[in-house]
Amino acid sequence: MSALLRGVLLYGEGDPVDVLVEDGVIARIGADLPVQGTEVVEAQGKVLLPGFVDLHTHLREPGREDTETIATGSAAAALGGYTAVFAMANTDPVADTQLVVEHVWRKGQEAGLVDVHPVGAVTVGLKGEKLAELGTMARSAAGVRVFSDDGHCVHDPLLMRRALEYSKALDAVIAQHAEEPRLTVGAQANEGEVASRLGLTGWPAVAEEAIVARDCLLAKHTGGRLHVCHVSTTGTVDVLRWAKSWQGGGVTAISSEVTPHHLLLTDELLATYDPVNKVNPPLRTSADVQALRAALAEGIVDCVATDHAPHAPQDKDCEWSSARPGMLGLQTALSVVAHTMVITELLDWRGVARVMSERPAQIAGLPDQGRPLVEGEPANLALVDPDARWTVRGSDFASIAGNTPFEGMELPARVVLTMLRGRITAHEGKVCG
Repeated sequence: MSALLRGVLLYGEGDPVDVLVEDGVIARIGADLPVQGTEVVEAQGKVLLPGFVDLHTHLREPGREDTETIATGSAAAALGGYTAVFAMANTDPVADTQLVVEHVWRKGQEAGLVDVHPVGAVTVGLKGEKLAELGTMARSAAGVRVFSDDGHCVHDPLLMRRALEYSKALDAVIAQHAEEPRLTVGAQANEGEVASRLGLTGWPAVAEEAIVARDCLLAKHTGGRLHVCHVSTTGTVDVLRWAKSWQGGGVTAISSEVTPHHLLLTDELLATYDPVNKVNPPLRTSADVQALRAALAEGIVDCVATDHAPHAPQDKDCEWSSARPGMLGLQTALSVVAHTMVITELLDWRGVARVMSERPAQIAGLPDQGRPLVEGEPANLALVDPDARWTVRGSDFASIAGNTPFEGMELPARVVLTMLRGRITAHEGKVCG
């Protein structure tokens, strides 16, 4: 299988070049390469990036196939430029055993559009009482290397310490949903002026920041690897900056992610009481948004992860207090990052490659993802039209659900082609394969 991408801009830089893909790798890069009977993709002016890696995706299978399946989520991921996603453990049954993680992994293999890596639960049933079978999941066919109780905080410090210690022997990372549950009982919105005005119980920033500070100290003490999920506050950025000052360069023991929606949206949107804007952690203030953008550009926050969370209409089209938190993200992530980080000149396209591909691949230990765009490297690629403008319509998404907070918004830039090991998985808005 071979293809020629004609006239691309590698990382959006330099002169246009042709990229020949053969047998799953980048075979040649140069000007005016001969066609040689290959499929030609005219890509003049398009930006070529390494395929994106999402450390935080909810694919809902098994258990809630009415909202998403591994097949539909994989399609959404491919259309969004992703070549690898990590499927969170809060399924039904919970992904806390070899049986469940291997089921998720095999379903991902069957879909064949992206590499689906199951995330194993840290604790049995996500209950925070007893460590799950981390070693068994790590040694399974799924080869689990990321563990998380996302949706629930591992709030017991002794249990978190043991998880970090145990993960060292597995060369794994513990991804923490940082939320002190005793500070968020009944919480419905970011604690602050907006929540007070709307009569909603507040979710204080310190509930996140206190857990992040504790876990950074535990990671330092144990030597385990900590990944902080969906960073959302200025204070958390300060804690991460402090923690990273302990470490040298390269892949560090403490990493973190920010979601596209926390880079763009604020709690002012809650004035409509539209549950599409309900998410955990909640949308924060404009000051937090600016701090998160700066932290991502600086590298204090390592990467972008979608926290793609599909929900059925009955779980969103209801009163605010009863609505489930969560938003779609796979097919809008690149455009939101372009809107918040590229157009604002906080990142260039090489920076986008760093935060959406290279760093998440390094954090998760994926040797064939996030690789440089040079000859001989795996052809896991995303081709982006930087000049595109498009209007978001949830009904057009590959996901079963349609709960996007960006509905009707015009966004810049769009993925026009995705390749997984040299095979085109999405092209011009259509899934291939």
